[in-house]
Amino acid sequence: MYNFLLPNEYVNNIFAITPEKLAALGIRGIITDLDNTLVEWDRPNATEELQTWLLQMKEAGIRIIIASNNNEARVKHFAEPIGIPYIFKARKPLGGAYYRALVRLKLRPEEVAMVGDQLLTDVMGGKRLKLYTFLVRPVAQSDGFVTRFNRFVERRVFNDLQRKGIRTWEDEA
Repeated sequence: MYNFLLPNEYVNNIFAITPEKLAALGIRGIITDLDNTLVEWDRPNATEELQTWLLQMKEAGIRIIIASNNNEARVKHFAEPIGIPYIFKARKPLGGAYYRALVRLKLRPEEVAMVGDQLLTDVMGGKRLKLYTFLVRPVAQSDGFVTRFNRFVERRVFNDLQRKGIRTWEDEA
């Protein structure tokens, strides 16, 4: 029942995703969400720690693209200064942005991971295209209106998984 909602891996933050871990999985590229995955949804710019992580990925040959449901102004303002390609108004979990991202990365689905903080958008969309999926803990404890609804549904899914004995990072909180 939850096949499209179960990520391949739960991580506390993006910094737990290393070039070595990706290489072991045969992953050469990342499609990443922006808000509450890389930075808080209301933080306009990348942190120094994030910039260091992105540089490590680049030096290891890992290609990265941002796919965000947010508007162009938000995503462009964040991505351009750090030189990361992006897709705005991605309409995740629909497949269009994922296909465009794969084309821009010049990689096949089995070579790409989706990294995000939401089951209903990031994980579901990535799983539909058979990408390896990482679900990260949200960077901020607050969310925009639509995301609050998604979090409500996620909480129900996590509770059901727990009742079925399926572990998530929620169990370690």
